[in-house]
Amino acid sequence: MLLAIPTFRRLFIAQVVALLGTGLLTVALGLLAYDIAGSSAGAVLGTALAIKMIAYVFVAPVVSSLTNALPRKLVLVSADVVRALTALALPFVDQVWQVYVLIFVLQAASATFTPTFQAVIPSVVPDAQQYTRALTLSRLAYDLESLISPLIAAALLTVIGFHTLFVGTALGFVVSAAMVINTTLPKHVAAKSERPTTCISTFIRNPELQGLLALNTVVAAATALVVVNTVVYVRDLFGGSSSQLAVALGFYGAGSMLAALFIPRALGAIEDHTLMLAGAATAVTGTAAATFVSTLNGGSTAWIALATTWTILGVGTSMISTPSARILRRESDESTRTSIFTAQFSLSHAAFLLTYPVAGWVGAQFGQFTAATVLTGLATLAALSAARLWSRSRLSVAVSA
Repeated sequence: MLLAIPTFRRLFIAQVVALLGTGLLTVALGLLAYDIAGSSAGAVLGTALAIKMIAYVFVAPVVSSLTNALPRKLVLVSADVVRALTALALPFVDQVWQVYVLIFVLQAASATFTPTFQAVIPSVVPDAQQYTRALTLSRLAYDLESLISPLIAAALLTVIGFHTLFVGTALGFVVSAAMVINTTLPKHVAAKSERPTTCISTFIRNPELQGLLALNTVVAAATALVVVNTVVYVRDLFGGSSSQLAVALGFYGAGSMLAALFIPRALGAIEDHTLMLAGAATAVTGTAAATFVSTLNGGSTAWIALATTWTILGVGTSMISTPSARILRRESDESTRTSIFTAQFSLSHAAFLLTYPVAGWVGAQFGQFTAATVLTGLATLAALSAARLWSRSRLSVAVSA
């Protein structure tokens, strides 16, 4: 039983609690933006999202290089402390620029915590089958957070003001830090000193990881369509309500959870490459289906089509994302694992810097049909590139053997 491993159990609880806190932060930040900026809240949130991605892409490699020789526990706890203090400071801001500064600090701390946390798990759960189950649990935690956190926030907002949600966020990070402090982590094997760009250059020279990099783009294209444009489909094209928007997003999360549940059994029968490429084909099918959905004008047919398409997108992205850490684990050792996971964290989010603007700007200027078509083309090219790269990699291994 995976949760019978004390170290993993504590780290998993730390992850879940921190995710719930992050979910409360998402709701509270939207309300704070509206409180400060009024009708310009969307622009504030859009900029905050861009700042988040910039922090993830550029801060993670730098921090990984600077903290390489430090104990993993110290890095994790320090990141949680910074996140908690930043969350507590947010209720006191009254200027948009202050929101931007604090969001950058908080997301820089997350860019420190997340890849370090992910790199620790393979050492805690060395067995391949158990590690796959650990990835599934982690994926389910992310999906449940996206479904449960808004419900918890809505319930809390009936009795407290939105500023108090930031306290809940801070408590989540404090509990996460406490769980890590009380956990004995495997001894960290520090790699030799390296430049911040070394982990990325090592990543992109590896054919196996190049294929994963291409699949990151597939995930980014499908996710951007959902995250950026669901509100347009529901509110503008179909004339739906806010609650229907939440339900639509729930179908995407449900699809992701459904895939995560069957992935461990599937990986017992087929290779992770095969499963992930099948996930890419599924995601491309979903983005292509979205072009049809964008031509509908509401009614039961439109809602059924949207729910089905968003579920397909959730299944496809989960089939790629959940097994991806198996490849990172296989292509690294104790001394390089943190840098490889950091590079994946940074490069996977770099793809969103491309797909978020495509989904938003193309959709706004040329319509949702065009946006879905462009994202489908991008996802298709990325999926074909991954298949070709991995085919060459297998051929190279066969020849050398």
